[in-house]
Amino acid sequence: MSLKDRIGEEVKASMRARDRNRLGALRLVQSEIKQFEVDERREVDDAAVLGILNRMLKQRRDSIEQYRRGEREDLAAREEAEVAVIREFLPEPLEPEAVTVLIEQAIAETGASGPKDMGRVMAILKPVLLGRADMGEVSRQLRARLQGPAGA
Repeated sequence: MSLKDRIGEEVKASMRARDRNRLGALRLVQSEIKQFEVDERREVDDAAVLGILNRMLKQRRDSIEQYRRGEREDLAAREEAEVAVIREFLPEPLEPEAVTVLIEQAIAETGASGPKDMGRVMAILKPVLLGRADMGEVSRQLRARLQGPAGA
């Protein structure tokens, strides 16, 4: 079953269970998927759904941070509930050590020697790590590794 279909089934289950909060979060996900399909004029595959979910997760994390700064715990709690629902459809996150190993392997595979090679390395890492690691953090780690003494 594709991720899109799984999300659709969860919407139906939430409707039956009358779980308004979960249903709202799932409908937001469905809305984002539908918007992607309209914008791109194509049916989504699991990789596209993972990309959409990752983007939504990042947006929610940013919102939580902003709400907490503004001392709006009620809104932060609502965003956290949405994060929990979104995470259900993402693969199990990788440990930081595993991410570091994958970065090193990608650097070795591409022969990257400096910051100018980041794009090639990220092209290898993104399909492997999408949904399993924070890509912003992966990018920071990679940049630090390529600018470090070993990358110079």
